[in-house]
Amino acid sequence: MFIVCGEALFDLFVAGEGGASLRFDAHPGGSPYNVAVGLARLGAEVSLVTGISIDFLGAKLLKRLEAEGVGTGMIVRKGGPTTISLVGVDAHGVPAYAFHGHRAADRSLETADLPRLPLGSRVIHAGSFSLVTEPTGTSELALARSRSPGVVVSVDPNVRLSVEPDLDIWRARLAEWLAIADLVKVSREDLGVLYGGAAMADVAAGWLKGGARLVVVTDGGEGAHAFTSSLRTFVPAMPTAVVDTVGAGDTFQAALLWRLAEENAMAPAALASIDEKTLRRVLRYASAAAAITCGRAGADLPRAAEVDERLREAGEAPGEV
Repeated sequence: MFIVCGEALFDLFVAGEGGASLRFDAHPGGSPYNVAVGLARLGAEVSLVTGISIDFLGAKLLKRLEAEGVGTGMIVRKGGPTTISLVGVDAHGVPAYAFHGHRAADRSLETADLPRLPLGSRVIHAGSFSLVTEPTGTSELALARSRSPGVVVSVDPNVRLSVEPDLDIWRARLAEWLAIADLVKVSREDLGVLYGGAAMADVAAGWLKGGARLVVVTDGGEGAHAFTSSLRTFVPAMPTAVVDTVGAGDTFQAALLWRLAEENAMAPAALASIDEKTLRRVLRYASAAAAITCGRAGADLPRAAEVDERLREAGEAPGEV
């Protein structure tokens, strides 16, 4: 089972304008929420750990998870409101977010609320602003630290400075996760935000020396880099007509986790010893999945059959490079 920790919210996209009024389309979202849905659509058994409000928006978030096949038994219902994210998309399809979630349910997960990790858990993944909003950030970290030996810890900082503008807080919390993480996925943009002009390979080398087994750096439309202690590889992004990039990183994350598991590489030692051919196959799968999401509006993550079809269209048999 995959365990995903983090925020669950509603994204509001401007759908139209009339006089002094704006019309919005509201969609369930939040990076970890999307990753959980993405894993379920690919065929994974997955549960989400988060706080979800008892308000009507919270009820809709819960209903969507159930409809997608995401396990909800580890969700804690809270009296705070549901976080709202206002999303603006520029001419290149790149989103900008403004989050409104003071004392919201997904930021209010206490250590005492934590469920036990179920038997059979293979991966615990966390990311985005829930890492640094309290008390949820501390609670998620405690849950990851409680894992059994052999359970892979995965993290994607997915930095959101509009939620927490203090980079020192982000760096300190990420350092705590890096002390236990086996798999780190990060965008090149976030590396620049966190570490300025530091070379990507140098940052990855430092993380690997600190205990990570596999580091993946996504670089938007360029492609993805991957590092272990013994190899470095790169795969170009799969071409697509971009509608917007909302959810692209979450799609890549879900597909990365799923494909690593399908390749029998979802264990700390297996991540460290993965061979280049297998790793490139995993990255191409994640790239194909992300390309599908970029080709349609919003965080509409693909199902396994769609990813297989995209790979065939690119002249690759599913599972091959």
